[in-house]
Amino acid sequence: MERRFEVRKQEILKETEIQPQVAHGMLKRLEQFAQPFTVSFGRREPKENTQMYLCGLLSDLDRKNIESIAYRYDQDRQALQKYIGSAPWDHQPLQQELARQIGLEIGEEDGVIVFDPSGHKKCGRGSVGVQRQWLGRLGKVDNGQVGIYMGYVSRQEHALVDQRLYLSKEWAKDKVRRKKCGVPKEIRYQTRHEQALDMLKNNGEYLPHQWITGDDEMGRSSGFRRDLRDLGEQYLLDVPSNTLIRDLDVEPPVYGGQGRMPKQPFQRVDRWRDSLEEKAWTKINVRDGEKGPLVIEMMTCCVMARTERSRHHLAEELLIVTRRPEGHNKVKYNYHLSNAPANTPLNELARVVKAEHRIEDCLKRAKSEVGLSDYEVRTWTGWHHHQTLSLIALWFLILETGRGKKYTPALTVPQVRAILYVLLRQACDRQYPGWARRYIKRKSKRRELARFYHYKRHKLLAPLRVKERK
Repeated sequence: MERRFEVRKQEILKETEIQPQVAHGMLKRLEQFAQPFTVSFGRREPKENTQMYLCGLLSDLDRKNIESIAYRYDQDRQALQKYIGSAPWDHQPLQQELARQIGLEIGEEDGVIVFDPSGHKKCGRGSVGVQRQWLGRLGKVDNGQVGIYMGYVSRQEHALVDQRLYLSKEWAKDKVRRKKCGVPKEIRYQTRHEQALDMLKNNGEYLPHQWITGDDEMGRSSGFRRDLRDLGEQYLLDVPSNTLIRDLDVEPPVYGGQGRMPKQPFQRVDRWRDSLEEKAWTKINVRDGEKGPLVIEMMTCCVMARTERSRHHLAEELLIVTRRPEGHNKVKYNYHLSNAPANTPLNELARVVKAEHRIEDCLKRAKSEVGLSDYEVRTWTGWHHHQTLSLIALWFLILETGRGKKYTPALTVPQVRAILYVLLRQACDRQYPGWARRYIKRKSKRRELARFYHYKRHKLLAPLRVKERK
């Protein structure tokens, strides 16, 4: 191996050494971190429950639901279940404090706000918002809930800020299920775009930003793009490959002297792309990736776009097309529409394009590290309580990772949680026999009561286990 590679290898390995300053005082900082979020609680019990739930979400539990967290901390399950599932505390002050902190800590004037729907697979039909619908994470139609998430991306970091539970028209009109799941009367059906605009209205002032972006589900709505223009927002949104465009950079057909002036016909953007010359593409080095420099090719064009059947006035927009090889002689194309000026630098457009994909990383972090999808609540209140606390727990991991990188530059969010759950387990100290007996008794009691009520539903007495031994 050449000496320069050997030297760089040793430098990289040195950056991975976990310094003791990373873990020192982490539990104390977690306690202090929770205080601004619990200031709206007047009583001691909800403050303690919030702290305990955050610790549970950050722990090494396989399933970070109410029962597992309560038993880990030797607490009554029903008390914590009531706190998360039905207690009337408002999650909005906690969420707004989260948005305020994110804006202060990682905010930049040219930051990017990202919207993205994400599915949570669930069984049955009794939970709020559950039905068969498209779940993007699974890539298919399945039974589950869909949340619309708002993320914030800057050059420093990226984090989830807010969420909304999507209720379909069928669900929003079902009075029986609404009452059973505690959906407030003022909640009405909203499209996913209306929910995104609502989150933007509530959090935009806390988050310095210059761009709004989202996937093709967000971008295909011409009404959503129009609303963003009316709000004075600059957007760059994905659109599907079947979007119809009229190229404004091409001269229209020659006027024949009668009737209206001819215009270029609309055509699918993917077919229009095939007619481009190779010189139309420009290579952009987006960033250094894990497997080497991430390079994409990009081109732009002024167009009028028709993304859906609507009567919205067609506005002139900037079409951005990117392509990137994926191996086996395959090329991946992505299409975006923006209201940015036509002379916007390609490097800036590339930065925003890549920022949009950061929310996927945010959601992956939230689901794998802090149990975003692990909840087992059925109510409207319970869903929002769990989701908000999960986003807050993830924000703590992001803050600790940023702090720890001063001592260990290669530190990652999963590594910080690995350190944290060891500290939490040591602090919990649940190795003594008394706790183990209570833990087993609670689990056994829950299982046997479930069996009792299953039999009772059929007007039968559940058989005793002692008979099985005889």
